Amino acid sequence: MRRTLARELPAQEPGSQVMVQGWVHRRRALATVTFVVVRDRTGLAQIVVKDETALAQVAEYGEETVVAVTGTVTANPSAPGGVEVTDPVFEALSAPSLTPPVELWRPSLTTGLPTQLDHAGVSLRHRVRQARWQLAAASLRGFRETLDARDFTEVHSPKLVASATESGANVFEVDYFGRPAYLAQSPQFYKQVLVGVFERVYEVGPVFRAEPHDTVRHLAEYVSLDVEL
Repeated sequence: MRRTLARELPAQEPGSQVMVQGWVHRRRALATVTFVVVRDRTGLAQIVVKDETALAQVAEYGEETVVAVTGTVTANPSAPGGVEVTDPVFEALSAPSLTPPVELWRPSLTTGLPTQLDHAGVSLRHRVRQARWQLAAASLRGFRETLDARDFTEVHSPKLVASATESGANVFEVDYFGRPAYLAQSPQFYKQVLVGVFERVYEVGPVFRAEPHDTVRHLAEYVSLDVEL
């Protein structure tokens, strides 16, 4: 059976069979039923568990266990997207996970920063954290599409250089096979060369500045969006 993503569930015919795959996002055990919310890259799917065998299975699945669930699409206005999956059959696709110390189902992360950093592989899965990456990706996509439509050529300049490419800027020195090299603090020199080749160029890439700072004006490392024509 083809996998159905969470965002595709509302378009499925009620009564049809689907298979969803993802992480166990949350379990809510009530007297006679357990709701299991499964998260994939597109959103959340609610699974209704009543069968005794399935209840025993999901009781062993800590949050973030990876599962495949086959069941029936059922309309429910209170469920995510207005549908849920009933009569489910669960298959664990990983070893059952221990519930992490970061509660990803809460609207905001409430754990302390040290815990978030120690468990970054999990804390980054929080939907607010995901949104920041998705916003950045959308910004880069828009930047590229706008310039591509105007006949710019995307280029990638070296990030290890023999000397500073901008005067007055501090650079990070690294050992390059026994010789000194520096992390590039700007693609400016290379862009100016390449406009003589392509007329219009742009670059999306990291730049490094070894400058102490207490504002956002000069970060030590960031992604730079550069244009030259």
